[in-house]
Amino acid sequence: MHDGSVPAPRQFFRVIPADGACIIELSLPDMMDGMQFDQLTDELLAELDVARAPAWVLDMSQVAYIGSALLGLMVNVRQRIKNARGELVLCRMSPRLAEVLAVSSLERLFRVAKTREEALRMV
Repeated sequence: MHDGSVPAPRQFFRVIPADGACIIELSLPDMMDGMQFDQLTDELLAELDVARAPAWVLDMSQVAYIGSALLGLMVNVRQRIKNARGELVLCRMSPRLAEVLAVSSLERLFRVAKTREEALRMV
């Protein structure tokens, strides 16, 4: 049961307009329940539909959670942006997340930059 002590999904991300692109800052704690993650995914995908930007940067610097739900979220975000003929670049990933992407063979789906500035130049 949700008692209000756990942050609502919208608190796990924010979208920031920047130079013709939109930056999605994810901020995920190391533990999240499945219902929260499903709600986060729904709200983030809805935000992508509303913003309709041609270029997106997914800033992963505040992501502590690393698991299959995060990988699913990343793939869903990529697909939604691709379907709208947009571009996506990931940036500021932890070495652990980069390793998980490589091991799961998902790294080939994403363009990756070290910094937010580099990511903005790539889109």
